[in-house]
Formats: sequence, C-alpha cells, structure tokens
Amino acid sequence: MTTSARTPLGVTLVDGGANVALFSSTAERVEFCTFDDDGTEHRTELQHRTGYTFHDIVPGVAVGTRYGFRVHGAWDPAKGLRHNGSKILLDPYATAVDGSYEWGQALFGHDMDDPETRDDTDSAAAMPKSVVADRSFDWGDDVRPATPLGDTVFYEVHVKGFTKQHPDVPEAIRGTYAGMAHPAAIQHLVDLGVTAVELLPTHQFVQDSTLADKGLRNYWGYNSIGFFAPHDEYSSSGTAGQQVAEFKEMVKALHAAGLEVIMDVVYNHTAEGNHMGPTLSFKGIDNESYYRLVEGDEGNYFDTTGTGNSLNVSHPAALGLIMDSLRYWVEEMHVDGFRFDLATTLTRQGGEAEKHSAFLDIIHQDPVLREVKMIAEPWDTAGYQVGGFPADWSEWNGKYRDDLRAFWRGDEGALGDAVQRVLGSPDVYEGSRRSPLCSVDFVTAHDGFTLADLTSYAEKHNEANGEDNNDGESDNTSFNGGVEGPTDDGGVNAYRDRQRRNFLGTLLLSAGVPMILGGDEIARSQGGNNNAYCQDDEISWFDWDAADQDLLAFTTAAIAFRAQHRSLRPEWYRTAPGDSDSTVSVLRADNAGFEDGDWADGGNRAVMLVLEQGDDTVAVLLNASDTTVEFTLPEKPGGGTWRLGLSSDPQQQVAGDAATVLVRDASFSALY
Repeated sequence: MTTSARTPLGVTLVDGGANVALFSSTAERVEFCTFDDDGTEHRTELQHRTGYTFHDIVPGVAVGTRYGFRVHGAWDPAKGLRHNGSKILLDPYATAVDGSYEWGQALFGHDMDDPETRDDTDSAAAMPKSVVADRSFDWGDDVRPATPLGDTVFYEVHVKGFTKQHPDVPEAIRGTYAGMAHPAAIQHLVDLGVTAVELLPTHQFVQDSTLADKGLRNYWGYNSIGFFAPHDEYSSSGTAGQQVAEFKEMVKALHAAGLEVIMDVVYNHTAEGNHMGPTLSFKGIDNESYYRLVEGDEGNYFDTTGTGNSLNVSHPAALGLIMDSLRYWVEEMHVDGFRFDLATTLTRQGGEAEKHSAFLDIIHQDPVLREVKMIAEPWDTAGYQVGGFPADWSEWNGKYRDDLRAFWRGDEGALGDAVQRVLGSPDVYEGSRRSPLCSVDFVTAHDGFTLADLTSYAEKHNEANGEDNNDGESDNTSFNGGVEGPTDDGGVNAYRDRQRRNFLGTLLLSAGVPMILGGDEIARSQGGNNNAYCQDDEISWFDWDAADQDLLAFTTAAIAFRAQHRSLRPEWYRTAPGDSDSTVSVLRADNAGFEDGDWADGGNRAVMLVLEQGDDTVAVLLNASDTTVEFTLPEKPGGGTWRLGLSSDPQQQVAGDAATVLVRDASFSALY
C-alpha cells in the first residue's frame, strides 16, 4: 500500500487515488474536500502531519476531480490568525482551476460589516474549485529556441487581445491559447521578426467584485490566485484541466516557429487583498506565513504593491511556493523565462530592498532557473531600483522610456540622457560591471499609452474606466503638436507618423534588449485610454482591420536592420576608438566631438553616433529639433561610401559619395 508523504505539496496521483499534502504552521486540522458535478461534497480529514505539512492518501481521486480544502484552527485576526473551516480554499499548488466566484458574504472569512468577527457562511457553492489536471503531454521534438539575449526582441502581448478579432483565426479559438498558437497569429510574429512573446499574466487570476459591479473586468490579470494554473478563461478546450494541455500546445507551436515564451508573473501579491479582502486560499491556510503582516499590528498587511498585501518572501513556505512554481513552468510547461511584476517587493525581507535577498540568491543558485531569462520590473510602490538587480538579471529600464520620450518631445537638456539610453545606459549599469543586456529598452508598455495614442492624444481619456478619468498617470505628451485624435491635416498626420517611426526606430537602434508593445507596429489605439486594465473589449483588443501597414513594414525593416548589424547589439560597453573592435564616437552634427559646453546647451537636440563592432559600422543621426540639420559625415571606417539603411523620413536620401546629409526636423537616419 502506498504511504503518504509530505512532498510534493498539492495533489499527486498514485495507484488508487492521490497523495494530498498541504502546508500550514498554524492549522489544527485539515479536510480535503472533493465535489461531484452536482456540487455534492465529500470530506476526508488528512490524518498525518510531518512538521507543518498535513498529508494523506485519499482514494478515488483521479484526473478531473474537483476539490478544495477546509482548514480549521484559531480565528484571531489581531494575531494574524484567520482560519475558518466554513470556507473552501483553493490549493496553492493546483495546476488547474475551474468555476467562477459568486461575490457576497460567503467568500469572506470575516463579517463584511465587522472585520473582527468570523463569518460561518459556507462558501462551497460560491467558490471555483481546484482541479486535478492530466499532466501528461507529448512534447515530441520540442526544442527551446534559447535565443541569445543580445539577439532577442521582446513582444509584450495579451493572449486574448492578440487574436480576439483576428480575421484569419477561427472564431471558436479567438482570444485563447489555441488562438495564440494558430498559424496566422504565429506568422505575424515571425514576419515581424520578434524572437520572444512576453505574455501578460497567464497565472490563474480573479475577476474581482469591484470591477464586476461597474460592468467591467480585470483584463490585464495582475490579480493572481494560482501560481501553477494557466488562467482558465483563455482555454478553448474546457476548464476542467484541459487548459493545461492547451497552454503546452501553445508553447510547443511557438517554439516550433523559433519563438520563446516569457511569462509576466505576479508573485508580489495575491487577489485576497488586505484585512477587508476575501478568503480564497492562502489567507485561510496560513496567513502569517504567506503574507507579510505589519509588525506589532498583525491584523493588517504590509503593502508595497498597492493591492492590499505583499507575499512574505522571508518565510520558507512563501519562498518555496514561488520557487516550486517557477521550476514547474520551466520544467513541465517549457517556458523560457519570466518578467517579474513589481520585482522589488520580492527582494524586501526586512523592509528595505536587498540585492542579496533570499529570493535573488536562491534563483542564482538554482540549476533550472539560472538557465532561463529573468527580467525584473525594478520598482514597487515603496521604491525605484533600476540598476539594482544582480548581473544575470535584465530590467525594464524605465529611464529609457522617460528619456527617449523627453528627447523626441524636444525637451531642452534631454540630449545627454538620450545618448546614454541609446548606448545601453552605461550610467546605470557599467559602474556595477553589468552589461547593456541588463537593459530592457522600451518606450511603451501595457500600463500606459500605446504608441499610436502617445502620438495622438495630449491627455489621457480613461472615461470608460468609471473613475471620472482620475485613474492612470497624467501624461501630457505633446508629440502631436497638441492636436488630439484623427485629423485630415496631412502635415499633422505626417508628423505623427514620423514620431512613431522615431520611437520604434530608435528603440531598435539602441544597445540593450528592445521590447515592443504588441500592436504598436500596426498603430493599435485604445482611444486615448492609458490605463485599460479593466477594458476586456474593443478598447484593448487588436483591431486588425485598421492595421497601419506602412508602420508595420517600417517596424519589420527596423528589426531586420538590427539583426543585420552586430554593431547595434554590443554585449559589453564600448571603448574609446583604437582600444578594441567595439567602439563608439559621439559627435556633433558638424562631425566634431562634444565639449562640456555643448552638453550644457539646452537647445542642442542633434547628435551623431558612429557605432563599430569589428568590420560592421553604423552611423545613427538623431535630430529632435524643429528645423532641418545638416550632418557632416566622418570617413567611413575601412573606406567606402555611406548607404542609407533606415530612416523615419520616407523622403530621406543619401547620395553615394555624400559628405553631408540633411536630416529634417524630428527624424533620424541610420547609415551603414
């Protein structure tokens, strides 16, 4: 007879049933509850306890079994204890979740009118259930693309929004993992030339009541509740575990096309919120182990995420959960890396962000995780930490976004910072002996304007979010001359189009690792909404019929130009001319070197960068001024004539023997 074990946690199928194991250092007893299709519940108390893990062999459990836990123990919120056996709790290690929430008193461990008082309303009928999924899968000849970071181009995209309105994807699978895996969807990515899709959250998340009450939905998914389960709403094949195989099929198809899969993961908090939030899983299992409580006031939650709670990464149980989840997605689901939302929170053990925190150290040592791409969003609500992560991590470089916007907006004094960004932000990374590949460069991302809207709206328009346009960052960009929305003025439209090419082109000419917001290449608009987290509709979905084919062609050409020139993809910072085969020259438009006074001149908005890597040379001419600038070209290293490779000005020409090039206002040209 099979003997139960405390590991692995969760539900593991064995002959005749399953080994069930749940960690709780504060529970008195634990019941494993299975549910028939009609909702009939069957309870089995876990009889064994090893350390802080309750475990047992439960007969009759099989693929498709729907289940949850009832965890009994003390109710004393002031001491951080929130056990309530009347509440069904999701398994933290469940690989699939099925069902929806019926919001009301039943989902809250406390009386909604008195948070100190326990509520004993049974939540079984109002809760989704964990599901035992079939974890077998034929990966065939699946091979990870393993694209070198220096050759990587990220494409940040939403699984649903990408194909929900795609005319060449069958309607039955639009907006799903299967839709993402459809040849028509993949062909767009391959033709564009990106190398990796960075998927907005696909961990199981919660559709919260505050949005539902407004007739809205959580679209982005930064509201996780299941760190092992692919979100069920993106499954076309069923939600009783079928979502696991469909996710794997998506990964397999993307790999076959040479595309890596990066997951945007939200380990910094969960959907259970603060002391007024629902009891769905961790809060009722072991509140003080999984969440960081306010010292001396354990009835409240320490919050550096702006969501009500923060995971307690200083505790082995919470840290172990994160590590087990990461390994699961790499080993079993074959993903190629992770982007960590509000990653700075995960480095806070005693309050301050720590470069050598347990979270970072354990990933560095892990033989599975150290082989995949790790990307930090290097800030949270309590601090900004760009440049503060270890050398083997990349970071979303918010300074790149801010400084390139300032430059192309024509701000005085922005030139010096913009040059640093284009060269891979050596002022941020080189001092700690990190490389340009630590910088994930971007000008737009999911949380803000799309590129089309950045260049079309002077103010945000978030009225559809139901907060009187008070949500989202106030971002008066003025990249459009102050004119809002569509216009028949050819001059304004031409300027907008040029600015869009400026941003995408500069991004792809910069050292570092570029990230394109999905849809920017076709001028996807959200109607000026720069905080579309709750818009699961046409505001957020790709409008393929309105795709800007000219911008798509330009972006495709810019990605190809980057791939063709290794001088645009340095793995280390460049040196002075003559010191090695990797050099950079920063020159004024008159081909003279910059002097201190030139940088101090706030009106100077033009620069020429001559980038060399071995026998490859590219000259990047940037002009953010409001007049045409004449650039005097240097001699091309190795001889020969300069040729035009890429320009944001469709009228730009370069004669084969030209000694000078005219670059019009607000535009760039790249020569090789």
